[in-house]
Amino acid sequence: MNYLENLKWRYATKKFDSSKKISSEDLEKLKEAIQLSVSAYGLQLYKVIIVEDTTLREKLKPVSWGQDQITEASHLVVFCNYTNIKDKHIDDFLNMTAKSQDIEAENLSGYGDFMKGKINEMTTSESFNWTSRQTYLALGNLLNACAELKIDSCPMEGFEPEKYNDILGLSEQGLNAAVIATIGYRSNEDHTQNRPKVRKPFNELFEVL
Repeated sequence: MNYLENLKWRYATKKFDSSKKISSEDLEKLKEAIQLSVSAYGLQLYKVIIVEDTTLREKLKPVSWGQDQITEASHLVVFCNYTNIKDKHIDDFLNMTAKSQDIEAENLSGYGDFMKGKINEMTTSESFNWTSRQTYLALGNLLNACAELKIDSCPMEGFEPEKYNDILGLSEQGLNAAVIATIGYRSNEDHTQNRPKVRKPFNELFEVL
């Protein structure tokens, strides 16, 4: 199974080769993989910012614990959750569903009311935490798609979300930087690539009831 072999190949790349860039064709494939990610109710209550601009990434590096991957990688991917879920988010999804599946929008009104009811029951904190967790599902698809394409990646939580929000102008868009990833190609100087992968054995990780 090539999928498993590709997962064994990937690792959290610590040093990228800044001279190697992801092709536009492969970048489109990665975007499609993110687009196809699962999400609660299918709402995809997040936005994905792909940062190519080197000057912008230089500004982000100090608020990313000074990690070199931010500027050395081919691209920086910022997964942003919506901080305030509005009825419009759900209505837009229902309209897309009606158009994609060639059904009348009013036939989905009951489902829409159900989603709105459940979401409106959440506190602001619960809603924020829920949408931020959704971004990790999309992150997983990105990492796995990178492995399939032999593109290196590094998921990162070592950054200051509030500073990202300021630098990227996210707050005024109702967004928050939840998690980031750098993608590109490993440097020959990255010695961590040669370390054996450390994972719990099956008998510790799984329990069948």
